Amino acid sequence: MISNREDSVPLRFFTNGGGSVLKIAFVDDEQACLDEMERLCSSFGEERGYPVKVVSFDSGETFLEAFAAGGFDLVFMDVYMEDMDGIAAAFQMRRQDRSCLLVFLTSSAEFMPDAFSCHAFEYITKPFSRKRIFDVLSDAAKVLPRERRYMELAAGRRSVRVFLDEIVSAVTDAHYLDISLAGGKQLRCRMTMPEFMEKTDADARFFLINKGIAVNAERILGFERGSCVMESGAKFPVRVRDSVKIEQMVRNYHFEKIRGRQAHFDERSVPADGTGRRTDHEYG
Repeated sequence: MISNREDSVPLRFFTNGGGSVLKIAFVDDEQACLDEMERLCSSFGEERGYPVKVVSFDSGETFLEAFAAGGFDLVFMDVYMEDMDGIAAAFQMRRQDRSCLLVFLTSSAEFMPDAFSCHAFEYITKPFSRKRIFDVLSDAAKVLPRERRYMELAAGRRSVRVFLDEIVSAVTDAHYLDISLAGGKQLRCRMTMPEFMEKTDADARFFLINKGIAVNAERILGFERGSCVMESGAKFPVRVRDSVKIEQMVRNYHFEKIRGRQAHFDERSVPADGTGRRTDHEYG
């Protein structure tokens, strides 16, 4: 929800352009599964009038050799494969591309905690049905191209448009805020942490992990020895008295995102964007 208060700065939205073709990769070491997935996706495109381009890979290694950021909109990844498993392949894929949608194929749900760390869009249990695959493809088509939220920041003497999904962290330094973006870019803005959090409009991705330190849950690699480790390699100290609670909140965020998408498939009423809103995040 965008605030209508006169003293607040509303979030703005930007819709990506892009081609109309849904580019899909299948990664599975079972040829029968690859053939069936290709048939179903082609059928989906024909029935819905949504052009699809399908590329199949019989191992995680061959997929990664061919993979490049922006190459696919959607990746179906089998979890249990010989040599490199799907979780390991997904982690390597995520180092190059954060935006493509990832769907795990599995015969068991025991891998789900790892799926959260890979920022999975969905998971499908084998054997899968035609309806299940069509539901996932339909949901993917609704969010591609995606609507991205951004805020305007004053950095130096200029106004800068920053997409929320590109923000890695924000750290207070006296009367300034040092904001780190994906790709290593840094912005120094004269603003307070409460002002920054207000600009996110209660976006559920942002957590205060310590006094003056906010991070994007989508950019967290993990927690170790009292520190929050980001994908960029940066480490931030976690508030000691709330460390267990903060870690649990991040896990809950990823769990709720996947559960929300599952609820959408089941035609229950949930936010379509899967990001939700902050309800219990503390401002510290």
